[in-house]
Amino acid sequence: MDEISGCTICAPYLPLGPRPVLQFSSTSRILIIGQAPGTKVHNSGIPWQDDSGDRLREWTGLDLDEFYDPAKVALVPMGFCYPGKAAGGDAPPRPECAPQWHARILEHLPADRLTLLVGSYAQQYYLPKDAGKTLVERVRSFDRFAPAIFPTPHPSWRSVAWRKRNPWFDAELLPVLRAAIRNQLDPT
Repeated sequence: MDEISGCTICAPYLPLGPRPVLQFSSTSRILIIGQAPGTKVHNSGIPWQDDSGDRLREWTGLDLDEFYDPAKVALVPMGFCYPGKAAGGDAPPRPECAPQWHARILEHLPADRLTLLVGSYAQQYYLPKDAGKTLVERVRSFDRFAPAIFPTPHPSWRSVAWRKRNPWFDAELLPVLRAAIRNQLDPT
């Protein structure tokens, strides 16, 4: 964490400067890999402390204490710092972070963790190439990867309409995801 906190590898490209925002520990049984912090998260320094985080916690069934307990949940974005604006929203995560840091972080996490791949960037990086060309295809095939990996859309405001067009997400994926998370946190 100390090395990551001091990272400046992509500083010239960051409009607000470097401020890596993530959490993890060697006991994190759940790993959530998202995109990159937005401006609210950049300002607070707390991962997923925005409307998207509220939606994600609702999807997972995790309360605030569980979600922000690094002993239980690792929150590791594809890009650790706010990447700036682009047409239609935030810019994509900087491409330097995942190759530079992810393998080193994953080495410290339990091998039998549950991983959520939140959004296209994480899915394209971690899922096999034959997992589907579109986000809908990848998320729809969740049972191919469960219970170890769950691809989900990004829980931005756009996901509200996406969920209406894809009611199977609430009916089929979310119950399985929530049960898998409970099993990770409270194994019997």
